[in-house]
Amino acid sequence: MSDQHIVSAFDRDLEGIQAHVMKMGGLVEAAIVDASQSLLNQDEELSAEVIRRDQAIDDLDTLINEECANLIALRAPAALDLRMVLSVMKISGNLERIGDYAKNMAKRNTVLVQLTPIEGARGALQRMAREVQLMLKDVLDAFIERDVEKAQDVLLRDRDVDQMYNALFREFLTFMMEDPRHITPCMHLHFIAKNTERMGDHVTSIAEQTIYLVSGSMPEDNRPKATRYEPE
Repeated sequence: MSDQHIVSAFDRDLEGIQAHVMKMGGLVEAAIVDASQSLLNQDEELSAEVIRRDQAIDDLDTLINEECANLIALRAPAALDLRMVLSVMKISGNLERIGDYAKNMAKRNTVLVQLTPIEGARGALQRMAREVQLMLKDVLDAFIERDVEKAQDVLLRDRDVDQMYNALFREFLTFMMEDPRHITPCMHLHFIAKNTERMGDHVTSIAEQTIYLVSGSMPEDNRPKATRYEPE
């Protein structure tokens, strides 16, 4: 087989893998939207649907890793091509984790519908999840377009997610101090907020991998960070 044929076969294989990544990204975006919507509307059926659909995300992650491993073994990519394959594997792993956090949100909702409601919490969590979902959409566009500037913008927006988390953490503490009946629901709501904040961290990891893919080096970690409040 000529070198040109080898290159063409590699490119075709890689395009197929990237298509799997984008399909996976779409499923993860939908999981975030639906999990937060199920929380807002106390919709247990939608929560169950989010939990059920997570298997498709996991299956795509497995498929992507298998195809990347085969590509490395059969095509022996070097330099930029190898960097591309390794970045795709890491991006897939981050998407799988984001999907897990969305599934966890849906699971918590099935408990929260039985507990004392906390005024304003569901709407605030949905807004936080919406910001993460928009960041994910933009970072996937940046990956496909090899757009470093767009990826860097996503990195900066993670500060907004951190600030939303901090505000919610303080509110939940206040509710728990005011009425012991609020402790259990606020603990579940806090876990959702923390999982959503971690979704944002995984989105920034995808942004960093996109920058690494294009430039060959990871971005310097000099972006402003919000102080994150954690329970003792």
